[in-house]
Amino acid sequence: MRLCSIASGSSGNCIYAGSDTTHVLIDVGISCKRIKHGLNFIGITEKDLDAVLITHEHYDHIKGLGVMARKQGIPIYATKETYDAILSCPMLGKIPEGLYHEIEPNRKVEIGDMKIDPFSISHDTANPVGYRFRNGKRSAAVATDLGIYDTYIINQLQSLDVLLLEANHDVHMLEVGIYPYYIKRRILGNRGHLSNEMAGQLLCKLLHDNMKQVVLGHLSKENNYPALAYVTVCEEVTMGDNPYRSRDFHISVAKRDEVCEVIEF
Repeated sequence: MRLCSIASGSSGNCIYAGSDTTHVLIDVGISCKRIKHGLNFIGITEKDLDAVLITHEHYDHIKGLGVMARKQGIPIYATKETYDAILSCPMLGKIPEGLYHEIEPNRKVEIGDMKIDPFSISHDTANPVGYRFRNGKRSAAVATDLGIYDTYIINQLQSLDVLLLEANHDVHMLEVGIYPYYIKRRILGNRGHLSNEMAGQLLCKLLHDNMKQVVLGHLSKENNYPALAYVTVCEEVTMGDNPYRSRDFHISVAKRDEVCEVIEF
C-alpha cells in the first residue's frame, strides 16, 4: 500500500491512498491543478483514480470536487447527509448525476482490491467520517477533524501500519490569537479539532510494535507550527502512560502546500 499527503492543513486537504491497482483520494480541498501535480508526483494521473472519498462538506475538503467530477467523472463516496450538503454549495457548480455512491459509518466498502471502513467522527458537519483502509494484511487510516476521541475512535484506529492524525492547534496560540471568541470556542469544542496535546494523548493509545509511521496533519496556519506540533506530540508519547518513546517510531508532519514523501508499507 501507499499513502501520501498531497495537501494537509486548515486551508486545504487532499490525501492519496492506494495499492498497485487501486487509487483513491480522501478529500479534494485544493485546486484541480494542484491535485494533478500531486498525482503526477506519485506517478499516476487523474484517469487512474477509482474514487474520491469525502470526509465532510467543509470547503477545505471539497474545493476541487466540482471541477474534478465534471472533467474526470470519478465516483464520489460520502454519507448521504454530507453529499446533500455538498450539492447545496453553490461554489462547486453542478456535479454530474450518477457519480455518487452512498456510504454509512461502520459499513465496509470495497473499491478495487482495497477494503475501506468509514467511521464516525465528532465534527460540526452533517455526518462526517474518517476512513480506514486495508489491502491484504496492510492497513492505514486518515483521522482528522476530530473534536474529541473516545473508545469508539480508539477501537477504529487499532493495529494500523500507518496513521495520518490531526494535530490542528496549540491551545495557547489559539487562546491568545486573533480569531473571534466564537471561533475559538468552536475549535476547542467537542465538534471542533484536536489540539497537539490531544493528538499525542490519543496516539499513546494506538502505538504498537509494528506501527510503521505516523503523520501529523490538518495543522492550523494561524494557531500552530509544524515544529511545535511535532515536539508536543513527541513529548506526550514519551511522557505518556505507554511503553514507548517517540523515537521508537517515525513521526512526521504533513506539509500544507507541498506533496509529502510517499509512504510505502
